[in-house]
Amino acid sequence: MTERRTLRELTLKDNFLFAAVMSEPENCKQLLELTLGMAVDHVEVDTEKSIVYHPQYKGIRLDVFARDGNGTRFNVEMQVAGQPLERRCRYYHSQMDMDLLLSGVPYGELPDSYVVFLCDFDPFLLGKYRYTVKHVFAEDGSFRYEDGSHTVFLSTKGKNGEEVPESLVRFLKFLSAGETESTGNFGDDYVRRLQCSIRRIKSDREMGERYMLLEEMLKDERAEGLVEGRTQGRIEGAQEMIFELLSLYGEVPADLRKRIRSVQDTAALGQLLKMAAQVKSISEFESVTDL
Repeated sequence: MTERRTLRELTLKDNFLFAAVMSEPENCKQLLELTLGMAVDHVEVDTEKSIVYHPQYKGIRLDVFARDGNGTRFNVEMQVAGQPLERRCRYYHSQMDMDLLLSGVPYGELPDSYVVFLCDFDPFLLGKYRYTVKHVFAEDGSFRYEDGSHTVFLSTKGKNGEEVPESLVRFLKFLSAGETESTGNFGDDYVRRLQCSIRRIKSDREMGERYMLLEEMLKDERAEGLVEGRTQGRIEGAQEMIFELLSLYGEVPADLRKRIRSVQDTAALGQLLKMAAQVKSISEFESVTDL
């Protein structure tokens, strides 16, 4: 069983603390400017989306959603484990567009959208601190295809410090640091700003209560998922036993398999299992069941 950590033990790599720190608009604005290499006039962070802990929300989301004065949308997410990110990125872009389209914005007026992943691993194993996605035609790689969507992956495991701003490297080293190391001097004004925000958040009693509430919800959700997983395992196990018993009398027809698969109640499957053990043929099984 994993020991629960307190708010004071978290680092910026932890989703809750990252979302809390980036909920401060200036922190988020500077991160976007550092990551994207462009000026952002100001940022409005959607705090309802950046720290979500409502019990009706299945699957707690801790992404940071922001927009600037031009309507540009930003989605920033922390990633600490290697996993396929390309399709998740596609999903985030589509979600931002859907929010706008549902509010009545025409296709032609969709603003630019940026998805930024901060990875504590190398997502593409090329040793880069920053990976910027560009859309090009396969027939002519020099021709840019611009649809207003932009994607950037940052990696704390980069090795090309000479190719990116030194301030970005210092930030990523701070991001990868452990609890004790992260309080040290990284020689960077932005990092010092983040350290001040972290100290303030960790000493905030209300923020501590919100973190404990979130942890309880995550614990409940994991427990619920475990129970659901065990139940599904029992269902699938019962179905396979039925198939095995019936296969003693020949090939189980595909349509019958489909009907048995559609039964998701464990008690009903138990009755079917008993019948499968008692009948003398597949046709007899079909005749004595309501499938």
